[in-house]
Amino acid sequence: MQFSIIIPVYNRPDEITELLESLVLSDYDQPFEVVIVEDGSSITCKEVVDSFDSKLAISYYYKDNSGPGDSRNYGMKVAKGDYFIIFDSDCIIPKQYLNEVVTELQEQYVDCFGGPDAALDSFSDVQKAINFAMTSFLTTGGIRGGSEKVNKFQPRSFNMGISKKAFEASNGFGNIHPGEDPDLSIRLWKLGYQTRLFSKAFVYHKRRIDWAKFTVQVTKFGKARPILNSWYPEYNKLTFFFPTVFILGFSGALFLLLWGILFPIYCYTAYFIAVLVAATWQNKSIQIGFLSLIAVYKQFTGYGVGFLKSYIKVILLKQKPERAFPELFFKIKS
Repeated sequence: MQFSIIIPVYNRPDEITELLESLVLSDYDQPFEVVIVEDGSSITCKEVVDSFDSKLAISYYYKDNSGPGDSRNYGMKVAKGDYFIIFDSDCIIPKQYLNEVVTELQEQYVDCFGGPDAALDSFSDVQKAINFAMTSFLTTGGIRGGSEKVNKFQPRSFNMGISKKAFEASNGFGNIHPGEDPDLSIRLWKLGYQTRLFSKAFVYHKRRIDWAKFTVQVTKFGKARPILNSWYPEYNKLTFFFPTVFILGFSGALFLLLWGILFPIYCYTAYFIAVLVAATWQNKSIQIGFLSLIAVYKQFTGYGVGFLKSYIKVILLKQKPERAFPELFFKIKS
């Protein structure tokens, strides 16, 4: 088995530097290639890639901007390996990563896998708080953080592997973004392929976003889910409604507080205290604990509001997703 590592990048040469430096340190003793796909960037990373030419088997491709999904597809089409590993450009890869993947594939082969994300000590406090919000059992059920308590794991494309055979059968990612990764997972299931979580194949996900960008990101996540539910209703789950119910319930609890009804707000207070304690304990920092409260609130608010808007337009009003939310769809050019 030969691995091809596919990395789409858009205007972030500094991130590529850190990612490639981490791949140079890999303790995997077999050859692997790295394919960089520049997705129409105005600030390219070609010079950075060229500087690693003597350290990695690396190739660079520039294409018109058509989104991360199509860029990953482009990379897999030109790659030489028979198993593709996909990273986001803001990831740092532990040296043992590829060996962990090999171990998992030897023990129980699957044509598509996903791995969790973690935070390095060098990450900023805000990055650690956002990482907590995105990975904690208290927020996402731990799915992104390594929990295996799911029937069918949907790999996320910041840390994902897929065989060449499965890619060719499925035609890879679609043009929705975000949401392209669960869309691909479901299509693979329908084709008879299996997916699985490789809990030890984690990456350090260095999300370089501020609070405003984080809110925009999770709002788009919320908008994408009802669209996926409309495409694949058999995979709809009640848990997808949780952030919306949480936010509506919180607003209701504040309203009831005006009438002296305290129990609902006590429940929410208990939850936020649990988040504060868990985030503080995990990061050994009360400051990160409080920042995690902000991250969790923004996560639930952004996702919940986005989900509600999309549910009304796509599910109730039967609007076409591409018309209702054109910002979620790229026009494929390659």
